[in-house]
Amino acid sequence: MKALTDPALFGIVIYEGVEPIDIGGTVGVISMARRVLPNVRAITIAEQAGPVLLAGGLTVVADVGFADAPACDQLIVTGGPGWRTQVESPAMLGFLKARAAAEVASVCTGAMILGAAGLLDNRLATTRRHAVGAEAAAPLAELQRLAPASRQVAAAIVEDHGLVTGGGVSLAIDATLYLLGRIYGAEARQAVAAVIEYDRAYQANETALGHLRVVAAP
Repeated sequence: MKALTDPALFGIVIYEGVEPIDIGGTVGVISMARRVLPNVRAITIAEQAGPVLLAGGLTVVADVGFADAPACDQLIVTGGPGWRTQVESPAMLGFLKARAAAEVASVCTGAMILGAAGLLDNRLATTRRHAVGAEAAAPLAELQRLAPASRQVAAAIVEDHGLVTGGGVSLAIDATLYLLGRIYGAEARQAVAAVIEYDRAYQANETALGHLRVVAAP
């Protein structure tokens, strides 16, 4: 576990069609975390560095491309309607397959991309629980198609042998806090949650939906 002043780098994996709330729930949380953890930082990673058009028309700038991505303490794959393209992207899937599973996490429908990359095989995983708009099925149900060797569960956060998946939409905040706590400890996580006025919500979501953790056998 790192000390509060130790550096840590989060790589936030983005692509065309990510929901902006997943940027706020990851990059935004890590930005606020610097009030407690002064040397934690986040970079955005896409197939190519430069502008990336998100869902809703917002454009953000990816700091680095896959080929130049540095080693990160934690990668987080974001979600959004663009996941349907990314599950067929050789560049995205190849980038993820090259990483150790314990270094990778997802928020919301980012889990669909992890499933397509084979990282959820023989693991429990979660994602958004409800269909929205024109979706014929909820992503949690559709994950079975993309990752037939995985097991789906409705939860706020699932950690299975080091790989973390977070539930839908605003639960990106919970998953990012959880990952900060895994690196810096529970007290640091609680302090960051208090800074963003999310401490009560974090506890409420854990109580209502659960945090599931599966570890390797001793």
